[in-house]
Amino acid sequence: MKTVIRQVKSLSMSCDRVGNLLLAKFSTVGASDVCIQIPANIIFWLLKHLPVNQNPYLQAPPPPPTIDQRDWENPYTPRAFTVNCKEMPGALRMTFNLDRKPDLTIVLDPSNVELMRQVMVLYTKDLIDLDAA
Repeated sequence: MKTVIRQVKSLSMSCDRVGNLLLAKFSTVGASDVCIQIPANIIFWLLKHLPVNQNPYLQAPPPPPTIDQRDWENPYTPRAFTVNCKEMPGALRMTFNLDRKPDLTIVLDPSNVELMRQVMVLYTKDLIDLDAA
Protein backbone atom coordinates (compact mmCIF):
# COMPACT_ATOMS: atom_id res chain seq x y z
CA MET A 1 0.00 0.00 0.00
CA LYS A 2 1.29 3.46 -0.80
CA THR A 3 1.90 6.20 1.73
CA VAL A 4 0.15 9.58 1.61
CA ILE A 5 2.40 12.49 2.65
CA ARG A 6 1.00 15.79 3.95
CA GLN A 7 2.67 18.98 5.21
CA VAL A 8 0.74 20.15 8.29
CA LYS A 9 -0.29 23.81 8.65
CA SER A 10 -2.07 23.37 11.97
CA LEU A 11 -3.82 20.70 14.02
CA SER A 12 -6.43 20.09 16.66
CA MET A 13 -7.20 17.13 18.88
CA SER A 14 -10.20 15.92 20.88
CA CYS A 15 -10.53 13.09 23.42
CA ASP A 16 -13.23 10.42 23.27
CA ARG A 17 -15.56 9.88 26.24
CA VAL A 18 -13.96 6.60 27.25
CA GLY A 19 -10.41 7.96 27.38
CA ASN A 20 -8.80 5.47 25.05
CA LEU A 21 -8.07 7.66 22.01
CA LEU A 22 -7.69 11.13 20.61
CA LEU A 23 -9.13 12.29 17.32
CA ALA A 24 -6.49 14.33 15.51
CA LYS A 25 -7.45 16.67 12.68
CA PHE A 26 -4.63 18.05 10.57
CA SER A 27 -5.02 21.10 8.36
CA THR A 28 -2.62 20.46 5.50
CA VAL A 29 -0.86 22.42 2.77
CA GLY A 30 -2.50 21.96 -0.64
CA ALA A 31 -4.99 19.30 0.45
CA SER A 32 -8.12 18.85 2.54
CA ASP A 33 -8.07 18.29 6.29
CA VAL A 34 -7.12 14.80 7.46
CA CYS A 35 -8.58 13.05 10.54
CA ILE A 36 -7.18 9.99 12.30
CA GLN A 37 -7.92 8.27 15.58
CA ILE A 38 -4.82 7.86 17.74
CA PRO A 39 -5.04 5.32 20.60
CA ALA A 40 -3.91 6.40 24.08
CA ASN A 41 -0.92 4.03 24.07
CA ILE A 42 0.51 5.88 21.04
CA ILE A 43 -0.19 9.25 22.71
CA PHE A 44 1.75 8.24 25.84
CA TRP A 45 4.61 6.89 23.70
CA LEU A 46 4.73 10.14 21.72
CA LEU A 47 4.84 12.19 24.92
CA LYS A 48 7.94 10.28 26.00
CA HIS A 49 9.66 10.80 22.64
CA LEU A 50 8.55 14.11 21.09
CA PRO A 51 11.17 16.84 21.32
CA VAL A 52 10.37 19.72 23.64
CA ASN A 53 10.66 23.20 22.16
CA GLN A 54 13.90 24.97 23.06
CA ASN A 55 13.22 28.11 20.99
CA PRO A 56 11.78 30.96 23.11
CA TYR A 57 10.80 32.81 19.89
CA LEU A 58 8.75 30.00 18.38
CA GLN A 59 5.62 31.41 16.73
CA ALA A 60 2.24 29.73 17.02
CA PRO A 61 0.89 27.93 13.95
CA PRO A 62 -2.20 29.22 12.09
CA PRO A 63 -5.62 28.69 13.74
CA PRO A 64 -6.44 24.99 14.09
CA PRO A 65 -9.18 23.18 12.18
CA THR A 66 -12.43 22.64 14.07
CA ILE A 67 -13.41 19.18 15.25
CA ASP A 68 -17.15 18.55 15.38
CA GLN A 69 -19.44 15.58 15.97
CA ARG A 70 -19.35 14.62 12.27
CA ASP A 71 -15.60 14.02 12.58
CA TRP A 72 -16.22 11.64 15.48
CA GLU A 73 -19.07 9.84 13.71
CA ASN A 74 -17.38 9.47 10.32
CA PRO A 75 -17.08 5.69 9.76
CA TYR A 76 -14.21 6.24 7.31
CA THR A 77 -11.88 7.93 9.80
CA PRO A 78 -8.95 5.53 10.10
CA ARG A 79 -7.39 4.39 13.36
CA ALA A 80 -3.62 4.36 13.84
CA PHE A 81 -1.99 1.03 14.73
CA THR A 82 1.56 2.33 15.02
CA VAL A 83 3.59 5.47 14.47
CA ASN A 84 7.20 5.92 13.38
CA CYS A 85 8.90 9.26 13.90
CA LYS A 86 11.99 10.73 12.33
CA GLU A 87 13.45 14.03 13.43
CA MET A 88 14.76 16.07 10.50
CA PRO A 89 16.33 19.54 10.40
CA GLY A 90 13.44 21.92 11.12
CA ALA A 91 10.73 19.23 10.98
CA LEU A 92 9.41 16.01 12.41
CA ARG A 93 8.13 13.29 10.09
CA MET A 94 5.49 10.99 11.58
CA THR A 95 4.24 7.96 9.66
CA PHE A 96 1.02 6.43 10.95
CA ASN A 97 0.19 2.86 9.98
CA LEU A 98 -3.61 2.99 9.57
CA ASP A 99 -6.27 0.29 9.73
CA ARG A 100 -8.25 1.11 6.59
CA LYS A 101 -6.40 3.62 4.45
CA PRO A 102 -2.90 3.96 3.07
CA ASP A 103 -0.27 4.89 5.66
CA LEU A 104 -0.22 8.61 6.40
CA THR A 105 3.00 10.55 6.76
CA ILE A 106 2.67 14.02 8.19
CA VAL A 107 5.46 16.55 8.32
CA LEU A 108 5.29 18.94 11.26
CA ASP A 109 7.31 22.13 11.67
CA PRO A 110 8.59 22.90 15.19
CA SER A 111 5.56 25.05 16.10
CA ASN A 112 3.16 22.21 15.23
CA VAL A 113 5.29 19.66 17.08
CA GLU A 114 5.11 21.83 20.18
CA LEU A 115 1.36 22.41 19.71
CA MET A 116 0.79 18.65 19.40
CA ARG A 117 2.91 17.96 22.48
CA GLN A 118 1.09 20.57 24.58
CA VAL A 119 -2.37 19.37 23.52
CA MET A 120 -1.46 15.76 24.28
CA VAL A 121 -0.15 16.79 27.72
CA LEU A 122 -3.48 18.54 28.42
CA TYR A 123 -5.37 15.34 27.56
CA THR A 124 -3.23 12.98 29.70
CA LYS A 125 -5.64 13.41 32.64
CA ASP A 126 -8.50 12.19 30.40
CA LEU A 127 -6.64 9.26 28.80
CA ILE A 128 -6.16 5.81 30.26
CA ASP A 129 -2.55 4.57 30.10
CA LEU A 130 -3.00 0.80 29.96
CA ASP A 131 0.77 0.32 29.72
CA ALA A 132 1.48 2.17 33.00
CA ALA A 133 2.92 -0.01 35.75
